[in-house]
Amino acid sequence: MKIDYANVNQYIQTFPDNVRQVLDKVRQIILQVAPEATESIAYGMPAYKTYGKPLVYFAAFKNHLGLYATPSGHAEFAKELSPFKQGKGSVQFQFGEPIPYELIEKIVTFRVKENQQQYQPK
Repeated sequence: MKIDYANVNQYIQTFPDNVRQVLDKVRQIILQVAPEATESIAYGMPAYKTYGKPLVYFAAFKNHLGLYATPSGHAEFAKELSPFKQGKGSVQFQFGEPIPYELIEKIVTFRVKENQQQYQPK
């Protein structure tokens, strides 16, 4: 059953404490790196945009955190992401293993700069 979340706070509150801590930390990283980003729910998960264009999404699943930083965000960090299960434009970080927060910060920083270069009004 799909739940329509009103906002990111509501989304995060639906998870157990250990998962909420991870989601809160990832959200904090995104908002620190991209304070101008707009935050919403898209595709049933927290979504962030800069310059009106997708920046990054994340979602919690039973056993992992999914991070969606568009294919370019993942391609740029292919070597660092190689130990993790991936799809096109997505990567899975398993709960119960250390979450690579510094790598997440690098990916978000890259995506912020990429959106800025492509979409910032000249």
